[in-house]
Amino acid sequence: MSKHAKDAERWKKTVREFSDVSIAVLADLVADEFVFGEIARVSREAPVLILKHRERTVVPGGGANAVMNLASLGVNVLPVGVVGDDETGSLLLECFCEKKIPISGIERVKGHTTTTKTRILAGMSHTGRQQVVRVDREPEPLHELHPVLLNLVNAAREYATACDALLISDYGYGAATPRLLTFVKSNGCLKNKPITVDSRYRILEYEGATAATPNEPEVEEALRIKIGQDDEKLCSAAKQLMREMRLDSLVITRGRDGMVAFERNASPVAIPIHGSDQVVDVTGAGDTVIATFTAALAAGADTIDAARLANFAGGIVVMKRGTATVSDKELMAAIDQDSAAAAT
Repeated sequence: MSKHAKDAERWKKTVREFSDVSIAVLADLVADEFVFGEIARVSREAPVLILKHRERTVVPGGGANAVMNLASLGVNVLPVGVVGDDETGSLLLECFCEKKIPISGIERVKGHTTTTKTRILAGMSHTGRQQVVRVDREPEPLHELHPVLLNLVNAAREYATACDALLISDYGYGAATPRLLTFVKSNGCLKNKPITVDSRYRILEYEGATAATPNEPEVEEALRIKIGQDDEKLCSAAKQLMREMRLDSLVITRGRDGMVAFERNASPVAIPIHGSDQVVDVTGAGDTVIATFTAALAAGADTIDAARLANFAGGIVVMKRGTATVSDKELMAAIDQDSAAAAT
Protein backbone atom coordinates (compact mmCIF):
# COMPACT_ATOMS: atom_id res chain seq x y z
CA MET A 1 0.00 0.00 0.00
CA SER A 2 1.37 3.43 -0.97
CA LYS A 3 1.99 6.17 1.59
CA HIS A 4 -0.88 8.24 0.21
CA ALA A 5 -3.26 5.28 0.46
CA LYS A 6 -2.20 4.74 4.07
CA ASP A 7 -2.77 8.43 4.77
CA ALA A 8 -6.24 8.24 3.23
CA GLU A 9 -7.19 5.23 5.34
CA ARG A 10 -5.99 7.01 8.48
CA TRP A 11 -7.98 10.13 7.61
CA LYS A 12 -11.12 8.08 6.97
CA LYS A 13 -10.66 6.27 10.29
CA THR A 14 -10.59 9.66 12.01
CA VAL A 15 -13.79 10.74 10.27
CA ARG A 16 -15.52 7.52 11.27
CA GLU A 17 -14.63 8.27 14.89
CA PHE A 18 -16.40 11.66 14.83
CA SER A 19 -19.61 10.00 15.99
CA ASP A 20 -17.87 9.02 19.24
CA VAL A 21 -16.65 12.57 19.89
CA SER A 22 -18.32 15.27 22.02
CA ILE A 23 -17.32 18.92 21.68
CA ALA A 24 -18.48 21.92 23.72
CA VAL A 25 -18.68 25.20 21.82
CA LEU A 26 -18.52 28.59 23.56
CA ALA A 27 -19.67 30.92 20.82
CA ASP A 28 -21.08 34.19 19.60
CA LEU A 29 -24.25 32.91 17.93
CA VAL A 30 -25.18 34.75 14.73
CA ALA A 31 -28.15 34.49 12.38
CA ASP A 32 -27.31 34.76 8.67
CA GLU A 33 -30.34 36.06 6.77
CA PHE A 34 -30.51 35.87 2.97
CA VAL A 35 -33.17 37.90 1.15
CA PHE A 36 -33.49 37.30 -2.60
CA GLY A 37 -35.22 39.70 -4.93
CA GLU A 38 -35.77 39.42 -8.66
CA ILE A 39 -34.69 42.52 -10.56
CA ALA A 40 -37.84 44.33 -11.67
CA ARG A 41 -36.68 47.74 -12.88
CA VAL A 42 -34.63 50.81 -12.00
CA SER A 43 -36.19 53.12 -9.44
CA ARG A 44 -37.38 56.59 -10.47
CA GLU A 45 -36.43 57.89 -7.05
CA ALA A 46 -32.73 57.08 -7.27
CA PRO A 47 -30.32 55.16 -9.56
CA VAL A 48 -30.93 51.86 -7.76
CA LEU A 49 -32.55 48.57 -8.65
CA ILE A 50 -36.05 47.71 -7.47
CA LEU A 51 -36.18 44.05 -6.40
CA LYS A 52 -39.36 42.03 -6.26
CA HIS A 53 -39.13 39.90 -3.11
CA ARG A 54 -38.97 36.18 -3.88
CA GLU A 55 -37.37 34.36 -1.00
CA ARG A 56 -35.99 34.68 2.52
CA THR A 57 -33.94 32.18 4.49
CA VAL A 58 -32.33 32.39 7.92
CA VAL A 59 -29.52 29.98 8.81
CA PRO A 60 -27.04 29.71 11.69
CA GLY A 61 -23.95 31.88 11.15
CA GLY A 62 -20.82 32.83 13.08
CA GLY A 63 -20.30 30.50 16.02
CA ALA A 64 -23.68 28.93 15.32
CA ASN A 65 -22.33 27.86 11.92
CA ALA A 66 -19.41 26.12 13.62
CA VAL A 67 -21.98 24.29 15.77
CA MET A 68 -23.95 23.22 12.70
CA ASN A 69 -20.79 22.03 10.94
CA LEU A 70 -19.86 19.85 13.90
CA ALA A 71 -23.35 18.35 13.93
CA SER A 72 -23.19 17.69 10.17
CA LEU A 73 -19.90 15.87 10.67
CA GLY A 74 -21.64 13.54 13.13
CA VAL A 75 -20.11 15.05 16.27
CA ASN A 76 -22.12 15.33 19.48
CA VAL A 77 -22.02 19.11 19.88
CA LEU A 78 -23.00 21.10 22.98
CA PRO A 79 -23.31 24.86 22.30
CA VAL A 80 -23.05 27.61 24.90
CA GLY A 81 -24.07 31.15 23.97
CA VAL A 82 -26.70 33.87 23.93
CA VAL A 83 -29.66 34.77 21.71
CA GLY A 84 -32.31 37.43 22.04
CA ASP A 85 -36.04 37.01 22.55
CA ASP A 86 -36.63 37.95 18.92
CA GLU A 87 -37.58 36.16 15.71
CA THR A 88 -34.07 35.32 14.56
CA GLY A 89 -33.20 34.01 18.00
CA SER A 90 -36.19 31.67 17.77
CA LEU A 91 -35.18 30.57 14.28
CA LEU A 92 -31.64 29.74 15.45
CA LEU A 93 -32.97 27.60 18.28
CA GLU A 94 -35.36 25.87 15.87
CA CYS A 95 -32.44 25.03 13.55
CA PHE A 96 -30.53 23.49 16.45
CA CYS A 97 -33.55 21.49 17.61
CA GLU A 98 -34.12 20.15 14.09
CA LYS A 99 -30.55 18.80 14.18
CA LYS A 100 -31.16 17.42 17.69
CA ILE A 101 -28.54 19.79 19.11
CA PRO A 102 -29.12 20.46 22.85
CA ILE A 103 -30.01 24.08 23.62
CA SER A 104 -29.91 24.00 27.43
CA GLY A 105 -26.57 25.85 27.37
CA ILE A 106 -28.00 28.75 25.35
CA GLU A 107 -29.29 31.74 27.29
CA ARG A 108 -32.27 33.60 25.83
CA VAL A 109 -32.02 37.17 27.11
CA LYS A 110 -35.07 39.41 27.22
CA GLY A 111 -34.56 42.65 25.29
CA HIS A 112 -31.33 41.39 23.73
CA THR A 113 -30.91 41.55 19.95
CA THR A 114 -29.74 38.38 18.23
CA THR A 115 -26.82 39.34 16.00
CA THR A 116 -28.23 39.14 12.46
CA LYS A 117 -26.38 39.68 9.19
CA THR A 118 -28.82 40.30 6.35
CA ARG A 119 -27.53 39.84 2.82
CA ILE A 120 -29.66 41.21 -0.02
CA LEU A 121 -29.23 39.15 -3.19
CA ALA A 122 -30.37 40.22 -6.64
CA GLY A 123 -30.78 38.38 -9.92
CA MET A 124 -33.14 37.30 -12.65
CA SER A 125 -35.27 34.17 -12.51
CA HIS A 126 -32.76 32.05 -14.47
CA THR A 127 -29.46 33.71 -13.53
CA GLY A 128 -27.10 33.56 -10.59
CA ARG A 129 -27.73 35.56 -7.43
CA GLN A 130 -25.36 38.39 -6.54
CA GLN A 131 -25.04 40.06 -3.16
CA VAL A 132 -25.70 43.78 -3.52
CA VAL A 133 -25.63 44.94 0.11
CA ARG A 134 -25.38 43.59 3.66
CA VAL A 135 -27.15 45.02 6.70
CA ASP A 136 -25.97 44.00 10.18
CA ARG A 137 -28.07 44.18 13.33
CA GLU A 138 -25.72 43.98 16.28
CA PRO A 139 -26.42 44.19 20.01
CA GLU A 140 -24.18 46.03 22.39
CA PRO A 141 -21.50 43.51 23.47
CA LEU A 142 -22.33 41.83 26.76
CA HIS A 143 -20.59 43.61 29.60
CA GLU A 144 -18.11 41.46 31.52
CA LEU A 145 -20.29 41.80 34.65
CA HIS A 146 -23.53 40.86 32.91
CA PRO A 147 -25.27 38.24 35.12
CA VAL A 148 -25.95 35.94 32.16
CA LEU A 149 -22.21 35.32 31.72
CA LEU A 150 -22.03 33.35 34.96
CA ASN A 151 -24.63 30.99 33.50
CA LEU A 152 -22.48 30.59 30.39
CA VAL A 153 -19.42 29.74 32.49
CA ASN A 154 -21.35 27.14 34.49
CA ALA A 155 -22.83 25.59 31.34
CA ALA A 156 -19.43 25.49 29.62
CA ARG A 157 -17.83 23.87 32.67
CA GLU A 158 -20.56 21.23 32.86
CA TYR A 159 -20.24 20.42 29.16
CA ALA A 160 -16.44 20.55 29.14
CA THR A 161 -16.25 17.96 31.91
CA ALA A 162 -18.08 15.47 29.69
CA CYS A 163 -16.54 16.55 26.37
CA ASP A 164 -13.39 15.71 24.44
CA ALA A 165 -12.61 19.31 23.41
CA LEU A 166 -13.73 22.93 23.66
CA LEU A 167 -14.10 25.20 20.63
CA ILE A 168 -14.15 28.99 21.12
CA SER A 169 -15.81 31.02 18.35
CA ASP A 170 -15.29 34.69 19.20
CA TYR A 171 -16.87 37.24 16.86
CA GLY A 172 -16.60 40.08 19.38
CA TYR A 173 -20.14 40.11 20.77
CA GLY A 174 -19.26 39.13 24.35
CA ALA A 175 -20.47 35.54 24.72
CA ALA A 176 -17.03 34.08 23.95
CA THR A 177 -14.11 35.98 25.48
CA PRO A 178 -10.63 35.30 26.89
CA ARG A 179 -11.93 36.16 30.37
CA LEU A 180 -14.74 33.62 30.11
CA LEU A 181 -12.28 30.95 28.96
CA THR A 182 -10.12 31.68 32.02
CA PHE A 183 -13.11 31.18 34.32
CA VAL A 184 -14.18 27.99 32.52
CA LYS A 185 -10.66 26.50 32.78
CA SER A 186 -10.10 27.48 36.40
CA ASN A 187 -11.71 24.34 37.90
CA GLY A 188 -9.57 21.97 35.81
CA CYS A 189 -12.43 20.68 33.65
CA LEU A 190 -10.35 21.13 30.47
CA LYS A 191 -7.11 19.56 31.66
CA ASN A 192 -5.39 17.66 28.81
CA LYS A 193 -8.23 18.46 26.40
CA PRO A 194 -7.85 20.44 23.14
CA ILE A 195 -9.01 24.05 23.32
CA THR A 196 -9.28 25.56 19.84
CA VAL A 197 -9.83 29.24 19.13
CA ASP A 198 -11.21 31.24 16.24
CA SER A 199 -11.16 34.91 17.25
CA ARG A 200 -11.80 37.75 14.84
CA TYR A 201 -10.22 40.61 16.76
CA ARG A 202 -8.22 39.44 19.82
CA ILE A 203 -6.58 36.13 19.17
CA LEU A 204 -3.43 37.06 21.11
CA GLU A 205 -5.47 37.35 24.32
CA TYR A 206 -6.27 33.63 24.29
CA GLU A 207 -3.07 32.61 26.02
CA GLY A 208 -3.36 29.03 27.18
CA ALA A 209 -5.48 27.69 24.33
CA THR A 210 -3.95 24.65 22.64
CA ALA A 211 -4.66 25.48 18.98
CA ALA A 212 -5.92 28.29 16.74
CA THR A 213 -7.01 28.61 13.11
CA PRO A 214 -6.71 32.28 12.07
CA ASN A 215 -6.67 33.43 8.48
CA GLU A 216 -3.68 35.36 7.19
CA PRO A 217 -5.29 38.85 7.45
CA GLU A 218 -6.16 38.15 11.11
CA VAL A 219 -2.54 37.21 11.81
CA GLU A 220 -1.33 40.36 10.06
CA GLU A 221 -3.71 42.52 12.10
CA ALA A 222 -2.85 40.83 15.40
CA LEU A 223 0.91 41.21 14.90
CA ARG A 224 0.74 44.47 12.89
CA ILE A 225 2.76 43.09 10.02
CA LYS A 226 2.34 42.44 6.31
CA ILE A 227 3.04 38.89 5.14
CA GLY A 228 2.06 38.93 1.47
CA GLN A 229 3.81 36.10 -0.40
CA ASP A 230 6.80 36.02 1.96
CA ASP A 231 6.97 32.49 3.40
CA GLU A 232 9.74 33.48 5.79
CA LYS A 233 7.56 36.21 7.28
CA LEU A 234 4.68 33.75 7.57
CA CYS A 235 6.79 31.25 9.50
CA SER A 236 8.19 33.98 11.72
CA ALA A 237 4.68 35.25 12.46
CA ALA A 238 3.50 31.73 13.26
CA LYS A 239 6.39 31.19 15.69
CA GLN A 240 5.59 34.49 17.43
CA LEU A 241 1.90 33.63 17.68
CA MET A 242 2.61 30.16 19.05
CA ARG A 243 5.11 31.54 21.55
CA GLU A 244 2.88 34.34 22.84
CA MET A 245 -0.25 32.17 23.04
CA ARG A 246 1.64 29.06 24.21
CA LEU A 247 -0.03 27.00 21.51
CA ASP A 248 0.66 23.36 20.71
CA SER A 249 -0.48 23.86 17.12
CA LEU A 250 -1.55 26.54 14.68
CA VAL A 251 -3.19 26.53 11.27
CA ILE A 252 -3.08 29.68 9.15
CA THR A 253 -5.53 29.69 6.25
CA ARG A 254 -4.43 31.59 3.12
CA GLY A 255 -7.40 31.57 0.73
CA ARG A 256 -6.38 30.35 -2.71
CA ASP A 257 -2.96 29.43 -1.34
CA GLY A 258 -4.47 26.78 0.95
CA MET A 259 -3.19 26.65 4.51
CA VAL A 260 -0.03 26.07 6.51
CA ALA A 261 0.00 23.85 9.61
CA PHE A 262 2.47 24.48 12.42
CA GLU A 263 3.19 22.12 15.30
CA ARG A 264 5.51 22.67 18.23
CA ASN A 265 9.03 21.33 17.55
CA ALA A 266 8.17 20.33 13.98
CA SER A 267 8.62 21.78 10.51
CA PRO A 268 5.64 23.65 9.01
CA VAL A 269 3.56 21.82 6.41
CA ALA A 270 2.02 23.72 3.48
CA ILE A 271 -1.27 22.24 2.31
CA PRO A 272 -2.54 23.26 -1.16
CA ILE A 273 -6.21 24.19 -1.51
CA HIS A 274 -8.49 21.22 -2.10
CA GLY A 275 -10.52 21.37 -5.30
CA SER A 276 -10.91 24.42 -7.52
CA ASP A 277 -9.52 27.82 -6.59
CA GLN A 278 -12.51 29.39 -8.41
CA VAL A 279 -14.60 29.60 -5.26
CA VAL A 280 -18.34 30.23 -5.25
CA ASP A 281 -18.77 31.71 -1.76
CA VAL A 282 -16.39 32.00 1.20
CA THR A 283 -19.15 32.87 3.69
CA GLY A 284 -18.57 30.84 6.86
CA ALA A 285 -15.62 28.85 5.50
CA GLY A 286 -13.55 29.62 8.59
CA ASP A 287 -16.28 28.09 10.78
CA THR A 288 -16.12 24.89 8.73
CA VAL A 289 -12.32 24.77 9.02
CA ILE A 290 -12.18 25.12 12.81
CA ALA A 291 -15.09 22.71 13.29
CA THR A 292 -13.39 19.98 11.25
CA PHE A 293 -9.96 20.68 12.74
CA THR A 294 -11.33 20.47 16.30
CA ALA A 295 -13.31 17.30 15.58
CA ALA A 296 -10.17 15.63 14.21
CA LEU A 297 -8.03 16.66 17.19
CA ALA A 298 -10.72 15.40 19.57
CA ALA A 299 -10.77 12.10 17.68
CA GLY A 300 -7.03 11.71 18.29
CA ALA A 301 -5.54 13.02 15.03
CA ASP A 302 -2.28 14.96 15.07
CA THR A 303 -2.08 18.57 13.89
CA ILE A 304 -1.14 17.78 10.29
CA ASP A 305 -3.86 15.17 9.75
CA ALA A 306 -6.43 17.44 11.40
CA ALA A 307 -5.35 20.30 9.13
CA ARG A 308 -5.61 18.13 6.02
CA LEU A 309 -9.15 17.12 6.94
CA ALA A 310 -10.02 20.77 7.62
CA ASN A 311 -8.56 21.63 4.21
CA PHE A 312 -10.81 19.06 2.51
CA ALA A 313 -13.83 20.48 4.33
CA GLY A 314 -12.93 24.07 3.48
CA GLY A 315 -12.51 23.18 -0.18
CA ILE A 316 -15.97 21.61 -0.22
CA VAL A 317 -17.84 24.39 1.56
CA VAL A 318 -16.52 27.28 -0.57
CA MET A 319 -18.17 25.64 -3.58
CA LYS A 320 -21.58 26.07 -1.94
CA ARG A 321 -23.64 29.26 -1.92
CA GLY A 322 -24.39 31.01 1.32
CA THR A 323 -23.59 29.83 4.81
CA ALA A 324 -23.17 26.07 4.45
CA THR A 325 -21.93 22.95 6.19
CA VAL A 326 -19.97 19.83 5.25
CA SER A 327 -21.11 16.33 6.16
CA ASP A 328 -18.99 13.34 7.15
CA LYS A 329 -20.09 11.62 3.92
CA GLU A 330 -18.85 14.56 1.81
CA LEU A 331 -15.56 14.51 3.70
CA MET A 332 -15.16 10.79 3.03
CA ALA A 333 -15.89 11.35 -0.68
CA ALA A 334 -13.28 14.12 -0.84
CA ILE A 335 -10.66 11.81 0.70
CA ASP A 336 -11.49 9.12 -1.86
CA GLN A 337 -11.31 11.67 -4.69
CA ASP A 338 -7.92 12.91 -3.50
CA SER A 339 -6.63 9.37 -3.15
CA ALA A 340 -7.81 8.45 -6.67
CA ALA A 341 -6.17 11.57 -8.11
CA ALA A 342 -2.87 10.74 -6.38
CA ALA A 343 -2.93 7.21 -7.80
CA THR A 344 -3.18 8.37 -11.43
